[in-house]
Amino acid sequence: MFHGFSQLFSKTNKDLRKRIYFTIFCLGIFCLGSAITIPWASEILDELGFLEIFNIMSGGGLRNFAIFGLGVSPYITASIITQLLQMDIIPYFKDLKEQGYVGRQKINKITRYLGIFIAFIQAYVMCVFFMDSDIFTMLRTSLVMTAGTAFCLWMGDQITNKGLGNGQSMLIMAGIIMSMPSVFTGAFEGFITDGTYNLGLGIFFFILFVISYILIIVGIIWIQLAERRIPIQYANRSTSAYGAQQSFLPIKINSAGVIPVIFAQILITIPATIVNIIGNERAINFVNTYINYDTFTGFILYIILIMFFGYFYTFMQMNPDEMSKNLNKRGGYIPGIRPGEDTSKYISNTLGKLTFTGSLFLVVLSAIPIVFSMIFDLPSTVSIGGTGILIVVGVAIETYKQIESSLVSRSYAAKRKRLK
Repeated sequence: MFHGFSQLFSKTNKDLRKRIYFTIFCLGIFCLGSAITIPWASEILDELGFLEIFNIMSGGGLRNFAIFGLGVSPYITASIITQLLQMDIIPYFKDLKEQGYVGRQKINKITRYLGIFIAFIQAYVMCVFFMDSDIFTMLRTSLVMTAGTAFCLWMGDQITNKGLGNGQSMLIMAGIIMSMPSVFTGAFEGFITDGTYNLGLGIFFFILFVISYILIIVGIIWIQLAERRIPIQYANRSTSAYGAQQSFLPIKINSAGVIPVIFAQILITIPATIVNIIGNERAINFVNTYINYDTFTGFILYIILIMFFGYFYTFMQMNPDEMSKNLNKRGGYIPGIRPGEDTSKYISNTLGKLTFTGSLFLVVLSAIPIVFSMIFDLPSTVSIGGTGILIVVGVAIETYKQIESSLVSRSYAAKRKRLK
């Protein structure tokens, strides 16, 4: 790995270094915009509820009414909506999905417009509930935050085209990394300097916190890279063809990524947000007793929602029937399994087992911060585990693979040149 990164500084990879510098420059602009608060707005002191996950993605800018406070989170919401609409809900979107590259371009365009619209609605709702100002000030704030989201989307496209990795994902990763220093400083203060624990015990807890954080990152990397490879053979290829290389159908353990957790968090915190806005004491007591995920029933509901959305989103993204048909069209088959319905059932069973393992991993990862907050009396900004690390690790792995692939292809091209 270190040898590969040392190649970045060779003369032949000058353009690759430019892409890296361009990406860092854009991420710096995003961090700066996430730290600049709109002058006439003030910090939100209340709980954000289901918006807390989006606050993390923007590096805490949402709570501060920053220019880039919404980041690209409205685009993520819009992309989830358009993906759901492609499931025979609206025939037009299904037709676009089947049109290939042209259809994807149209879907991307619709997603962007929908994302900007959602950004304005989200910003205005925040202003109504968290700002004590006139309607003109709230509209002005909403427009500034919407413009910030539009600029972030444009900057994300520039990173994708001229930099490294997926632009939107890189911006989300940058926002989460921005909030990480406060986690460790808060843990250091809570365990050592605040006097809650004696010095020796506090130091022990802080070291244990850091080690646990590292172990969680290692576990996430293992899960993100783990996959089940289903062997595939093709009728028009002999077993000795192409250097006897075996073809596989790779299926990841966690194919759904972080989406099930986001869905579950949104659904389980919406009731708390609504009742707090309404101010009904009976409703607030009911939600706080049975629905919040720091209660027993709320925690069980949270787990069930993560498991449900894990299966729902995975099978929405990877339809076993379509996978079987595509395999059959290319003349491929799974050894020992009949093409058609039997192949579809085999893929479905395999996908179901892997999804259970992946969803169980998401449940454990989401439960760690809740259990941690119950055991230790620390500020809400201090947590361990959670979806933020999963997003950062996932984006980092994909970016590393892109750099590695680029270096390998360049090295191979240089060798061919020397041989000629």
